[in-house]
Amino acid sequence: MLDLTKWTPCDRPGGTVQLGHYARLEPFDWDAHGTGLFAAICSASDDALWDYMPVGPFSGLEAFKATLSTAIERLNWATMIIRSVDTNEILGMASYMRLREEQGSAEVGFICFAKKLQRSRTATEAMYLMAKYLFEDLGYRRYEWKCHTENAGSKRAALRFGFAYEGIFRNESVQKGKNRDTAWYAMTHEDWPKLAAAYGAWLLPENFDDQGQQITQLAAREVAFSL
Repeated sequence: MLDLTKWTPCDRPGGTVQLGHYARLEPFDWDAHGTGLFAAICSASDDALWDYMPVGPFSGLEAFKATLSTAIERLNWATMIIRSVDTNEILGMASYMRLREEQGSAEVGFICFAKKLQRSRTATEAMYLMAKYLFEDLGYRRYEWKCHTENAGSKRAALRFGFAYEGIFRNESVQKGKNRDTAWYAMTHEDWPKLAAAYGAWLLPENFDDQGQQITQLAAREVAFSL
């Protein structure tokens, strides 16, 4: 059994800019990011993005601001804004949630990607950067992903990004007037070296053609299935 007698709590994530080849993550600030984020994920054509979120969609900027600001403050989220390195455009957000610094555990959630960010190397790198910072810079032991069991897209994404399936919490919550059974996924610091290698190989510039399409697939899913 691993000896943790000298274990000390981790620092809180979310206060540092994280820069990759394609994605730039910035700690959320309403004045700097609010209007651009709203434009990216809150147009009338974006309503489906909020189907499995606990809040939204939003008809106006002020409603979005009030809800997001309240959630971040009350629930102690550390929300990151995702920008394109190439265009500097705000393309989405993701949050470090359920922060348990004393246990070295955090969740990534409240993820909302603009349509142009979905299924892109920028999105994948954003998820890599968030995990890398948590494990390598802050020394966390566990990183979680949770979603509604009916959210097939989120379940596929969890596995693709290297989170191992851990089970279902039945009747876990009431969301928008309906029952939510929650699927749990996680990766640990023991898993991270193999996952980091898979991400590193996939993110190499030579793994993409002139249109930015991948040549080989991300192998993190295979790592997750082997855990």
